[in-house]
Amino acid sequence: MSVFVNYMFIWWGSPEKKPIHLILIHLAFTNLLILLAKGLPKTIAAFGLRNFLDDIGCKIIIYLERVARGLSLCTSSLLTVIQAIIISPRASGWSRLRPKSAWHMLPLFSFFWILSALISMNLIYSIRSTSLNTSQHKNPEDYCYLTLESQEIKRVVLPLMVLRDAVFQGAMGGSSGYMVFLLHKHHQHVLYLQNSKLLYRTPPELRAAQSVLLLMLCFVFFYWTECAFSLIINLSSRDKSWMVNSREFMTLGYATFSSLVLIHRDGLLDGCGLLNERN
Repeated sequence: MSVFVNYMFIWWGSPEKKPIHLILIHLAFTNLLILLAKGLPKTIAAFGLRNFLDDIGCKIIIYLERVARGLSLCTSSLLTVIQAIIISPRASGWSRLRPKSAWHMLPLFSFFWILSALISMNLIYSIRSTSLNTSQHKNPEDYCYLTLESQEIKRVVLPLMVLRDAVFQGAMGGSSGYMVFLLHKHHQHVLYLQNSKLLYRTPPELRAAQSVLLLMLCFVFFYWTECAFSLIINLSSRDKSWMVNSREFMTLGYATFSSLVLIHRDGLLDGCGLLNERN
C-alpha cells in the first residue's frame, strides 16, 4: 500500500507525466489486488474461521485474484518492454516506439483488463462456497472450491491462458535480453573510460533498467516455481499439504517481494522520481 500511495504522490506531484510512472502505479495496484484477494482470505482461514464467504463472495474473490494475476504478468511485461525502448540508442528503430505521453498507456491497460477478465470468465461458473456444498471436488482453498469444468470450456480457456502467458513472457524475456546486452555494452564503455582515467556517471535510465531486470528475475522465479509445485501436486499421490502451502506462498511471492525490491532500489530509481527517463 505504501508503494502504491508513494507512486500516486509522485505522479500527481510531477509536472511531467511519464509512462514508466503510470506503469509502476498499475503494477503496484494489481499486486495489491493479489495480496488482498488471495492473502487476506487465506489469513482469515488460517485463524480458523470457516465459511466466511458465501457463493457470491467466493466468485468475486477468486475471480478478482485470477484477473489480478493476469494483469501483473501483462504489466510486468509492458514495464520491461518500455524500459528496453527507453534505454535503446536513439539511432535504433526501437526509439521510434518510445511513447510520447503517459496517456498512451491507458489503451494498453484497458486491453490487459479485458483480456484477463475474459480468460478468467469460467471461474464465475465454476467457483462455489464450501458453506453450500462440500461434496464436490475441492481445490486447495479452505473457503471455496472449484467444480469440475466441461471439456469444451477447458479447450477454450486453457489454450488462451497458455497463449497469453507465452506471448507476454516471451516479450519480457526478449526485452530483458536486449537490456542485458545494452548494459553489457555500457559496462565495457565504463571500463574503457576508467582505463583512460575519465570520469563517467551512469545515466539514471540505465540504473533503472537494472532495477527492472531485478523485478523480472523475481517474477520469473516465483512464476515458474509455482508452476513446478502445481505440476508436482497434480502428479503426486502422497500427502501434499506442505506443497500446497508452498505453492500458495509462491502465488503471493511476486506481489510481496516486488514491492520490497522497489523499496530497496528506490535510491537508484531517481531518488523520489523513480525510473527517470533520459532527456
